Amino acid sequence: MKKILFFLLIANQAMAQLVELPNGNPIIKNKFTADPAALVYKDKMYIYAGHDEAPTREQRYIMNDWLVFSSSDMKTWTEHPVPLKVTDFAWAKGDAWASQVVERNGKFYWYATVEHGTIKGKAIGVAVADNPLGPFKDAKGTAIITNDMTKGATISWDDIDPTVFVDDDGQAYLFWGNTACYYAKLKPNMIEIDGEIKQVQMPTKFTEAPWVHKRKGIYYLSYSIDFPEKTVYATSKSINGPWKFESLICENSGNSNTNHHAIVDFKGKSYFVYHNGALSPDAASFHRSVCVDELKYDKNGKIQKIVMTSAGL
Repeated sequence: MKKILFFLLIANQAMAQLVELPNGNPIIKNKFTADPAALVYKDKMYIYAGHDEAPTREQRYIMNDWLVFSSSDMKTWTEHPVPLKVTDFAWAKGDAWASQVVERNGKFYWYATVEHGTIKGKAIGVAVADNPLGPFKDAKGTAIITNDMTKGATISWDDIDPTVFVDDDGQAYLFWGNTACYYAKLKPNMIEIDGEIKQVQMPTKFTEAPWVHKRKGIYYLSYSIDFPEKTVYATSKSINGPWKFESLICENSGNSNTNHHAIVDFKGKSYFVYHNGALSPDAASFHRSVCVDELKYDKNGKIQKIVMTSAGL
């Protein structure tokens, strides 16, 4: 009897990790997920997301760990064990906010926003693993970015939303920010800043959530503006700018003041990964859910406006 119960438990756990998509967006319906980032590696798409855990009607973000999901067909998603927690950064004291994972030379580097334990304000840490599912561990033992390193804004939460872009020449760049957008080169070890921190001269007001990608020699910098947030983008012929404003990508996400996204190519198509509040039990911004819609360019390389759908892919 004990053996039967054991196998039933294992089977139930395995089944709970499979998330089917018969009803489209949001793609994850068994828990609240937010601030998605995407990674394509070896024929799979990985989505790394924050985890909203606030009780119903509690008006604040409660986020203690990050989650990871994978798919080979964009239809069936597998949820994997929790790969990283705030407590994995011994110097941090809370807030598993927006993050991104990138692969470099067979290692996987996770750049994550947390609240620093001794230096006032938000900070960015970096964890590392040998595979995209972890386990991840603190790669540096200290924060890579702290609030006292940046002076572009007077708030204590301007050092959030890290995103890393590796250019064609192998140089990696870290972008991040809130109200001020910062960027810096990364050393080859991917855990240290190489040189000075610079502030991006944005073509519009900037709120948060930068994402950088490159297509046909053109750099695209997409980001959130206003509040509630919309997503827009700018382009440049150089990673250092100047950046030219292009257009709106998407409107406010339903039931969500924030609008955090990733843009990624997978198996011949481009995708816009974002969150909304479609599953929120209290129509608040503290129970978000990850969604995916296809992203398209026109013949001139302009991003066509995303119409966020419940049908999804």
